[in-house]
Amino acid sequence: MQSIVVFGATGSIGDSTLDIIACHPERYQVYALSAFSRMEKLVALTQKFQPKVVIVPDEARREQFLTLNKEGFQPAEIRLGQEGLCETARDSQADTIVCAIVGAAGLPSAYAAAKAGKRILLANKEVLVTAGSLFMQAVGQYGATLLPLDSEHNAIFQCLPKHNPKQHLQKVIITASGGPFREYPLEQLVEVTPEQACKHPNWNMGRKISVDSATMVNKGLEVIEAKWLFDLEPAQIDVVIHPQSTIHSMVQFVDGSLLAQLGNHDMRIPISYALGYPERITHNAAHFDLAQLTCLDFSAPDFKRYPCLRLAFDALKEGIGACTILNASNEIAVAQFLTKRIKFTQIAQTIAQMLNSIVAPELCSIDDVLAFDAEVRERTLSLLEWF
Repeated sequence: MQSIVVFGATGSIGDSTLDIIACHPERYQVYALSAFSRMEKLVALTQKFQPKVVIVPDEARREQFLTLNKEGFQPAEIRLGQEGLCETARDSQADTIVCAIVGAAGLPSAYAAAKAGKRILLANKEVLVTAGSLFMQAVGQYGATLLPLDSEHNAIFQCLPKHNPKQHLQKVIITASGGPFREYPLEQLVEVTPEQACKHPNWNMGRKISVDSATMVNKGLEVIEAKWLFDLEPAQIDVVIHPQSTIHSMVQFVDGSLLAQLGNHDMRIPISYALGYPERITHNAAHFDLAQLTCLDFSAPDFKRYPCLRLAFDALKEGIGACTILNASNEIAVAQFLTKRIKFTQIAQTIAQMLNSIVAPELCSIDDVLAFDAEVRERTLSLLEWF
């Protein structure tokens, strides 16, 4: 019986993870759940999965949880904030830590899990984008197991041989839909609205990730993640536009062979692979029907259309400081675009200006990364006051 902790239990990754766990009560037991604001949903999950530990941000949320959870199952312990998350990540009764907290808030607990030598199912981008070298060093030093939940990286992981995966590897190829503006006239991109940017051609997603898909900064972040996950050089990572999003990623070997992972657009597929690894387990997602596949299209990304992707490759070559600048300035710029304070094309301009104007210090610890991340956000906001 595997003891599971789900950080970010009330989000979409948490939903999919718990859906799979519910299919296999003989294999998995939920030890702990965390949530930030959705206390009603956390109460419902607590009643269903009966965790021993619940983690909420602060005393006010604790009181709210207790008020809503007066009847039925009561967890043995309610822990608070980052300290509670990190304590749970190190907990001797926890085997597997699902890191699905969004943003920099998920960094300390993921790092604590690595230092505790846990089995980590990673969905948080910031862990690798802003602290990749520090995090992977901890994974190796303390004997943690790292399994990616992101569909593209999970696809690469499935395609790579498990013994000496880099021996005959030429490159990995990450696919991208190209977003809603793949064929949009370049000169008109300056006028696109948040509503247009949030209409993804293939999926219904949150507003921020939809804009990241439209600029393709999301692929840039995935390139950075792939470097750390698979110990690759930037030249070993390609991005290709694949509008159907049927192939999630590919791996090319030195003999010219190409392996690809195909599947439906359902996060339960990569999550189930990570949960069950090295076995494969069943879930409720629909199976892929090859008979319904009519075409597979591919093209190289145009960096004039997607300057954020080029900026991500440039940042990767500079190091984790530049990657932190890229991620933090993008988050601020996207938030400003969504409230119509800046133009769509100014997202890339903002990132480029911050990369050019800030000299990244040496980042030797997670605290250094978090402090620098906060500084970049503050400086980006100050810059955008002049736009």
